[in-house]
Amino acid sequence: MSTVHSRIEPVESDDGHRFELITRLPDAPTRRLLWLPAMGVPAKHYLPFADALAARGIAVGLHEWRGIGSSSLRAGRAHDWGYRELLADIARSDAALDAAVPGTTRVIGGHSLGGQLACCHLALQPDAADALWLVASGAPYWRAFPPRVRYTLPPLYRFMAWLAHARGVLPGRRLGFAGNESRGVIADWTRSGLRGRYAAAGLDVDIDAAMARVDVPIRAAWLADDWLGPPSSLRFLLDKLGSADATLDGFDAARLGAKADHFAWMRTPDAIAAWLADS
Repeated sequence: MSTVHSRIEPVESDDGHRFELITRLPDAPTRRLLWLPAMGVPAKHYLPFADALAARGIAVGLHEWRGIGSSSLRAGRAHDWGYRELLADIARSDAALDAAVPGTTRVIGGHSLGGQLACCHLALQPDAADALWLVASGAPYWRAFPPRVRYTLPPLYRFMAWLAHARGVLPGRRLGFAGNESRGVIADWTRSGLRGRYAAAGLDVDIDAAMARVDVPIRAAWLADDWLGPPSSLRFLLDKLGSADATLDGFDAARLGAKADHFAWMRTPDAIAAWLADS
């Protein structure tokens, strides 16, 4: 078994935002993965997942969202941003991981919102990765959800957008959903939830049209008890891409070794890591 090196790569965006890219680097990696967290989840929470992949020869970089964890910013009335800035930060992490692991097959992936923005990143930079991996992800578009959930989503999205605008920040920690999120991120997220299309305020690009030109192999895992990322929302997201090679698989509690919900897999990631590494 090769040695795995743990490193922190400092990253800075064009606007001065600073954050840390957590890496797990095997001696001779077969691939490298840039992993994007779920909304409001610090990068360090994916360390068990990164370690499980690194033990299988895959170098991993854990991206940190703006406003979360090691980020130098916190959302508030004086500090706002949206998908445009998040996508710029992803490009910086991508470059930092390329520098740390040069000349290796490149994979990008993510959990929940991270999976969505991995797709958007590839839409803007189609040569940035050779494969896409998703876990518990899918588009938030309300019509892509099962009927028992579908009709509760539009009023919820509108309320969250209103609350974030009124307070200057979404108090996610108090609500028990995500982190304390910038109003711009919530505006972009709820827009995609209501309209089913991706856009970034201030970015003059038809992201949906660009997603249709993305053609990389995809591995996507969904979880049996995950109402936040049901298979229907995952398929809606993947149908936006031009990829002809997509493998989807479901994990129940028995296969996962834990409750198969939106977050429990992060503490027991070995089954999903093994499935992804086997691609």
